[in-house]
Amino acid sequence: MIPILLRVLGRQYAAPVRRTVMLLTITAIAEGLSYGLLIPVLGALFGPTPDDVWPRLLTFGAAITGYAVLRYLSDLSGFRAGTTLLHGLFHRLGDHLARLPIGWYDKSRVGEISVLAGNGVLQVMGVIAHLLAPFIAACVTPLTIIVVMLAVNWQLGLAALAAVPVIVAIQVWTTRALGATDAERTARDQQATDRVIEYLQAQPVLRAGGRSTERFGLLDDALVGVRQATRRTVASVVPGTVGSAFAVQTAFALIMVLGTHLALGGDIGTVELLTVLVLAARCADPLLSLTELGGPLRGARSELTRLDALLQTDTLSEPPEPIEPTRHDLAFESVTFRHGDRTVLDEVSLFVPEGQTLAVVGPSGAGKSTMLQLLARFHDVDAGTVRVGGVDVRAIGSEVLMAQIAIVFQDVYLFDATIEENVRLGRPAASDAEVRAAAATARLDEVIDRLPAGWATDVGEGGALLSGGERQRVSIARALLKDAPIVLLDEVTSALDPINEEAVQTGLERLTTGRTVVTVAHRLQTVQRADRIVFLDAGGRIVEAGSHAQLLRRAGRYAEYWHISS
Repeated sequence: MIPILLRVLGRQYAAPVRRTVMLLTITAIAEGLSYGLLIPVLGALFGPTPDDVWPRLLTFGAAITGYAVLRYLSDLSGFRAGTTLLHGLFHRLGDHLARLPIGWYDKSRVGEISVLAGNGVLQVMGVIAHLLAPFIAACVTPLTIIVVMLAVNWQLGLAALAAVPVIVAIQVWTTRALGATDAERTARDQQATDRVIEYLQAQPVLRAGGRSTERFGLLDDALVGVRQATRRTVASVVPGTVGSAFAVQTAFALIMVLGTHLALGGDIGTVELLTVLVLAARCADPLLSLTELGGPLRGARSELTRLDALLQTDTLSEPPEPIEPTRHDLAFESVTFRHGDRTVLDEVSLFVPEGQTLAVVGPSGAGKSTMLQLLARFHDVDAGTVRVGGVDVRAIGSEVLMAQIAIVFQDVYLFDATIEENVRLGRPAASDAEVRAAAATARLDEVIDRLPAGWATDVGEGGALLSGGERQRVSIARALLKDAPIVLLDEVTSALDPINEEAVQTGLERLTTGRTVVTVAHRLQTVQRADRIVFLDAGGRIVEAGSHAQLLRRAGRYAEYWHISS
C-alpha cells in the first residue's frame, strides 16, 4: 500500500512520507528492543540478589522513556505530514482534473469524483495521520521481539517465528476475500451518491408532479444496495478476524507448552521461560491489532487505488515547443471525431477567415457544439486537423490557446462569489474602469443597479440567485473583459425571455465586432447576418454551406428549417 501512496502523492510530497515511515520503523524497533531489557530485570529480580534489579530497572525505564520520545516525534511527524499532504493532494487532484479532456467528464463521473475528492482523500490522509503508526508497529515490533526471543532461547524463538507465515497467510486470504465485496460496496456508494444528486436536481419535477412527499424509488433502491453490500462485507470480515485471533492465541499456547516441556527437562530456566512468555504476550498484542486495522486499511487502499487510477488517466498532451499563432482564422481539415462507437463529426472541412462569422446549424445531436469544443481543444480529434491561425491546436499550448478564445455557453456556470469576482475571471488583472466598461457594454449594469448589494451581490452556487438572462449578461461581460480575438457562442439566447434576449443580443453584437466568431444556434433568426452558414446533418456531415440568402435560394435543408422556424 505504501508504494501506491507514494505514487499518488507524487515526487513533491512523497519525501515527508518516506521520512515518517522511516521514523515510525525506528520507533517500532526501539519498542521491541526495549522489551528485551526485561530479560536482565527479571533475571535479577528472581535471582539470588534481588537488590541488583534497580540499576537494570533504571536502564529499562530510560529505554522506555527514549521509546516514548520517539513515539511522540513519529506521531507528530505523521500528523503534520497528513495535514500538509491533505492540502497538497487536493491541489494535485485539482490540477489533474483541470488537464483532463472535457469529454472525460460525464454524468457518471459526478458521484465518483464527489466521493473520491471528499471521503476518499480524507481516508488516504487518515492512513498517514492515524493508521500508519499502528500498522508499522504491528508488523515491525513483533518481528523485533522474535529476534530477542531467538537470542534468549532458539527453540522458543523458532516456534514464535513459525507462526508468522500462518498469520500473514490469513491476512492475505482475508484481504483477497474482501476484495470483491469492497469493490461492490464502493460501487454502491457511488451509485447512492449519484442518486442523491439526482434526487436533489429532480425536486422541481417531483414537486410539479405532486410527488414531493413521496419516497424516491431509485434513491431507496440505491440505499438498500449500500446496506446489503455493507452486510456482505461485514460477513466476509468475520472468518478472517476469528482465524487471525485463533492463530495468534494458538501460537502463544504452543510456545507456553513447549516452554514448559523445556523447563521440565532442564533445558531452560524458570526465569528464561517467564521472560519468553512475557515477550510472547507483548508480541501477540500488536498482531491482534492487525485485525482491527484491516478494515480501515482496506478502505484506504481501495480509495488509494481509485485515486491512483484517476491520476494515471491520460491528460491532453502539451506540445514540447508550443507555437503561438499570429492570425485568428479557423479551419477544420477532414475532421472526424467519435464518442464511443458513435461518429459525431464525419470528414468535416471548412474555413473561417479572420474577422468573419460562421454560424453552424442543424438538428440536435449533429455535432454543432462538438465543433466548438474541438476548436477550444476540449477533445482531440480522431482524424484530421483543427487549426487556429494556421497552427494545429495540438501544437499550441493550452494557456496560449485559451487566451485566444472567449466562450459563451448556453448554460452559464457562475462560481459562488460576487458578480464582480465572476466578471473578473475573464481578466483578473483588469482595472475597475475596464470591469465597469465591460459590464456596461453587456448591459450588466442594468442588473447591478437594481440589486441592493450591487457589484458585491453574491450570485450563489452556479449563479442560482440570478436569472438565466442575468447569468448570460455576466458571461458576456466576462468575455468582453477577456478581449479575446476569437469568440465561440453556443446556443446563447435559446432559453431567454424577449427582454433579456434583446439585452444579450446587444451585448453579443458588441462582443463579436471585429472578431472571428463561430456561433451555434437553433433559432435561425439569430444567424441571418453571419458571413457564412453551414448545415450539419444528423451524421455529422456538412451538407450545405453559404450565406443566408444563398441557402434560401437553394431550397435545401436550411431553407426547410428556416420556413419551419419562421
